Amino acid sequence: MKIIIGIDVGGSTTKICGFRGPELLEPLFVKAADPVASVYGGFGKFTSQNGIALTDIERVMITGVGSAYISSDIYGLKTEHVSEFVSTGRGGLYLTGLPEAVIVSMGTGTALVHASGDKIEYLGGTGVGGGTLIGLAKKMLGVQNVEIISALAAEGDLERVDLRIGDITDRELSPTLVMETTAANFGKVSDIATNGDLALGILNLVFETIAMVSIFAARSHGLRDVILTGNLSTIPQAGPLFDKTGGMFGFNFRMPVHAQYATVIGAALTYFDTNGKERKE
Repeated sequence: MKIIIGIDVGGSTTKICGFRGPELLEPLFVKAADPVASVYGGFGKFTSQNGIALTDIERVMITGVGSAYISSDIYGLKTEHVSEFVSTGRGGLYLTGLPEAVIVSMGTGTALVHASGDKIEYLGGTGVGGGTLIGLAKKMLGVQNVEIISALAAEGDLERVDLRIGDITDRELSPTLVMETTAANFGKVSDIATNGDLALGILNLVFETIAMVSIFAARSHGLRDVILTGNLSTIPQAGPLFDKTGGMFGFNFRMPVHAQYATVIGAALTYFDTNGKERKE
């Protein structure tokens, strides 16, 4: 059975996946400063790990900001460029099995799409994302590695960083404004705040901002389901922080398996859409 390859070329990483019929082959990513080098290096690594010969491949579907650097067929294989927003929508619905949702792509910045069946609409986004996280951590903590930031945050306490509703009133103002609700990110930074406290405060600022923008988008479409995708979904604190905000407002933040690969998976799936084949068993 012929294989469909999906490639998502970012600024510093390239993600690759494949479908053998309805079977998703385990995705992978590679890092490289040069997007062309990362595409060909990642392609070789993926095909080698899965024992795939060039003759086994039917089509290569490519997306991402760095895909503009790929102007010809990869290794002589028919290569098609796919909209990144369409890919994100397709991938999000596929990974969750939902018929409709707002899908959030959390990368350097954050993009939101509304997906309903085969209809994908780009809603906009925010400049708050992974770039914000790394930039603030570099300046405030002298750290740029996301794993180290997360490890520091594991020892942090938001009580020494954020101003909360409970700090300014002795009663809940509404069902969604409980005492633990953030009134101001970094609005109560203590003189004894540790690097762990600051790291957790940065994560909370980024994730709360994305959560609220996503809630506004979902609410405008009469939806309660928001699918989180992209590299930030791999940070351990993401799930609990999104669940906290979602719980306050009655929204479901879903982070499926392979969430960080949703866009590349969606890119591969667009082949089946346009060729009228079954996407998933």
